[in-house]
Amino acid sequence: MADEQYLFDYKEIVEALIKRQGIHEGEWRIFIEFGLGAANVPISPDGSMQAPASITTVQKIGIKRAEQVNNLSVNAAEVNPSPKAAKRGASKKNAKK
Repeated sequence: MADEQYLFDYKEIVEALIKRQGIHEGEWRIFIEFGLGAANVPISPDGSMQAPASITTVQKIGIKRAEQVNNLSVNAAEVNPSPKAAKRGASKKNAKK
């Protein structure tokens, strides 16, 4: 079986989570909660030599209201307009024709 993978940038992840949560307004950004651990790890082929090391784990991935607009933030009204706003936009387009 082929090794398939799908990669997403930060904004794509935020957009998908905005839609999943049904959010229709506000600026949102990605939020990642990390965990930090420590261990002694082998640094020689036979494992006789060890060194202290830190281990960072991803605990949770989510979205959070953005305090400022930047390359990590997404406007929910643009990527997931409310059904009422989408309907109004369609009505305006039809009225112009």
